[in-house]
Amino acid sequence: MTAIDAAGTFQLGDRTVRRMGYGAMQLAGPHVFGPPKDKRAALAVLREAVAQGVNHIDTSDFYGPHVTNQLIREALHPYAPDLVIVTKVGAVRGADASWNPAATPAQLVHAVHDNLRNLGVERLDVVNFRCMGDQQRPVEGSIASQFETLADLQRKGLIQHLGLSNVTSAQIAEGRRIADVVCIQNHYNLVHRDDDHLLDELTEVGTAYVPFFPLGGFSPLQSATLSEVAAELGATAMQVALAWLLLRAPNVLLIPGTSSAVHLKENNAAANLRLPPEVVERLNSIAVISR
Repeated sequence: MTAIDAAGTFQLGDRTVRRMGYGAMQLAGPHVFGPPKDKRAALAVLREAVAQGVNHIDTSDFYGPHVTNQLIREALHPYAPDLVIVTKVGAVRGADASWNPAATPAQLVHAVHDNLRNLGVERLDVVNFRCMGDQQRPVEGSIASQFETLADLQRKGLIQHLGLSNVTSAQIAEGRRIADVVCIQNHYNLVHRDDDHLLDELTEVGTAYVPFFPLGGFSPLQSATLSEVAAELGATAMQVALAWLLLRAPNVLLIPGTSSAVHLKENNAAANLRLPPEVVERLNSIAVISR
């Protein structure tokens, strides 16, 4: 038994993962750029995540760039047989730390090979095509060319499973006409719930939904109601927010990120936090729907 077993498991393609995972983005330097301030601490957090039962790690070679994948390799390679590493392609970092689209066929092929090299594997477990949009909100438009490129790399044996990130329902349908889509990674949390309907659709068909910024991302969640509930339950606000996501739907897979071993333990403790029905109703009322 591990600390996160209470959260249960879900299928990510043909792999079974615990619903409480780990996002590696915060292991890079400030603004997800450059090396970590404390490399030894970053490596320790990765090892502790696995020790606590995490077998789903989210990353990307444009974190750093290259930093988080190289840290994952140094900390965990050779990887445990049950560990699933999910990466994403579709962007590059500018010298000024900007996030720029990189979605031509040549750029996507290059990105996949970068991920293979930096993670030290011959095949990537899951690759999400990340539509840049406005970075946090999907923008309609065809993804056929990009997803066909990744599907070709999948046929060549370089990728096991494919997913999509920052996408609309129409784009998911377009992707599914090209290849199986095992997961969707969109912006979603207790407060930001634009994807409520899409999440319900994915729950019905059994597709994993992986909310990015589950704790608010660069702007941590803030709500008087959330703080009140946390105080009443003797938990932190972030634990309550994670517990709410686990309760929201059985196909939700969490990837909270942290560079702190203390915060990692706190996040994972959310797997054992129970929210009474009346508390859930109060939390549901604080959603902000922006479109």
